[in-house]
Amino acid sequence: MKESILKSFAKYVSLNVLGMIGLSCYILVDTFFISKVLGAMGIAALNFSIPIYSLIHGTGLMIGIGGATRYSILKSQKEDKGANRVFTTCIKTGALIGVAFGLIGIFGSKSLALILGADMSTLTMTKTYLTTILCFAPVFIMNNIILAFVRNDNNPNLSMVAMLFGSLCNIVLDYIFMFPLDMGIFGAAFATGLAPIISLGILTIHFVKRENSLRYVHDRMWWFSICDIFSLGLFAFITEVSSAVVLITFNLVIMSLEGSLGVASYGIVANIALVGVSIFTGIAQGIQPLVSKAYGLKNYVVLRKIIKFAFLSSLAVASVIYMLVFFNADGITRIFNSEQNLEIARITKVGLRIYFAGFFFAGINIIMAAYLSATELAKDAFVISVTRGCIIIVPMVLLLSSIWGMTGLWMTFVLTEGIVTIITVFMASSKKKIGITQT
Repeated sequence: MKESILKSFAKYVSLNVLGMIGLSCYILVDTFFISKVLGAMGIAALNFSIPIYSLIHGTGLMIGIGGATRYSILKSQKEDKGANRVFTTCIKTGALIGVAFGLIGIFGSKSLALILGADMSTLTMTKTYLTTILCFAPVFIMNNIILAFVRNDNNPNLSMVAMLFGSLCNIVLDYIFMFPLDMGIFGAAFATGLAPIISLGILTIHFVKRENSLRYVHDRMWWFSICDIFSLGLFAFITEVSSAVVLITFNLVIMSLEGSLGVASYGIVANIALVGVSIFTGIAQGIQPLVSKAYGLKNYVVLRKIIKFAFLSSLAVASVIYMLVFFNADGITRIFNSEQNLEIARITKVGLRIYFAGFFFAGINIIMAAYLSATELAKDAFVISVTRGCIIIVPMVLLLSSIWGMTGLWMTFVLTEGIVTIITVFMASSKKKIGITQT
């Protein structure tokens, strides 16, 4: 039995980790090519825009993971009709919200760029990137929804292939648009927007297979189920929005400390960190179908084994990432510092070595939030996500940066995640319902 659980865990987690790495590379690839073509100001403009991408991405994850969690629970309880109504509701909701984002991109991107901190040297590039990304919001959101449902419909392989192939196409298109075609920052944003369309094209394969059990129901909107879907996926939304809040806060503080060069340095650290966080998110998303199914069947033995495997995987990943970053900080900095600016090199090297220590705690927090949500403890998952994303880190960055400058700013992430881990462990130990402490 244990081997069977471990085999399922390894399959779902490995496929989701690979897929999430591919998905996170959308922005990292943009960072690389923009640094080569547009230099420090381009990276700064990208960094001002990322909070909006995180908001769009988080919205898709919230609807997809929330809906897929409820779908899995209903399927395990043989309520197929209700499960497909949840799927339909998610599709309709995602489309409506995506269109709203698109309208904001068309009519409000300049004002948005100024609010996010862009100055005259970065305003034009920031506005261009924001407009393009927001116009592609419907496909970003729909891609995340379909990925989650296909994964929960016993096809994690196809979800992984779709995410990786979309990312690969993004890399190729980024190069074509920015070098041979010389399309500048618009080319980077356009390539990123085309990637989820390619991913969705691959995902359509699932819907022509006989084993597909997803059905679009021609019925009225299940408005009352939207709150349930949102609550179950809220941890994912808060995680992404928290990243946006942190980026905005860090950008504004760094502008006052080091100016645009400091923002460019933070952009390098933050965008590399996105890939690291995506691995923990991949573990969290990988265990979600397994946890939801075991929870629906009240199988607490399986639940305990799944969370044990997840925590061990998280610590192993954090150790490997930190070792790689610590001993290769100079080389990593050179890759994204095309102008070989000494100030950017200095700030980035210190930042990488301090900031990434927080991964030892961040992985546990992300996984536990997903686990609590998958066991219908959405409020507890929300507390973890909002605590690590806003309540602690925002005042902490203001306090520590005022005392120790940039060093204090880098320490903020580490201390915040450490404090949240203590809160998370205390919270989980008191929840017998979720199986961790079940005897």
